[in-house]
Amino acid sequence: MTIDDKANLHGLYAITDSLLRPSENLQNQVREALLGGARIIQYRDKKRDPQQRLSDATALQQLCREYNALLIINDDVKLAKQSGADGVHLGRDDPSMAIAREALGEKAIIGISCYNRLELARQAAASGADYIAFGRFFASTIKPEAVQAEPELLTDAKNELDLPLVAIGGITPENGAPLIAAGADMLAVVHGIFGQPDIQAASRRLCRLFEPEEKII
Repeated sequence: MTIDDKANLHGLYAITDSLLRPSENLQNQVREALLGGARIIQYRDKKRDPQQRLSDATALQQLCREYNALLIINDDVKLAKQSGADGVHLGRDDPSMAIAREALGEKAIIGISCYNRLELARQAAASGADYIAFGRFFASTIKPEAVQAEPELLTDAKNELDLPLVAIGGITPENGAPLIAAGADMLAVVHGIFGQPDIQAASRRLCRLFEPEEKII
């Protein structure tokens, strides 16, 4: 881990999905998202073999370095360590925060999914998480069965916890702004980026939600 500035946890958080554009080069897709302004990339691929996943993650880490962006690995602590990624994102069925921290070190960025429960966020904060993710906030094509979270949860967490907050689930340029207003520091988007005809343009539109209102045309 070479980035030691967790203040970079802000802005568009793009999550890859190998099923959305299976015939296209993953690095090219991610480059377009970075050119559009994404500041954090999460590599998420549960289908491919371990060697392919390591090859992908290592290549994406090098690409993110070119754009001064962060690479987070979904679920897989071992892959995060092997690839030199900046950190890992953990859900309820993944290794514990303690295991991830021991494996990756203090500089690693470790995010925790807390779904729609503030109590889980409190526990994540107490365990040393670097950011907390809530959602889904809107109907999701990627995880339609995910639990529903409300924007007020972001506000409650922002008032209580001193950690960056991620909102995820069905986010688009049309519905993302209220989540930022409610307290989200990052918008995590899958289909709204990689499921769109023009990845770079889709990323740019989402990034503009983080600009001061007077700059948005």
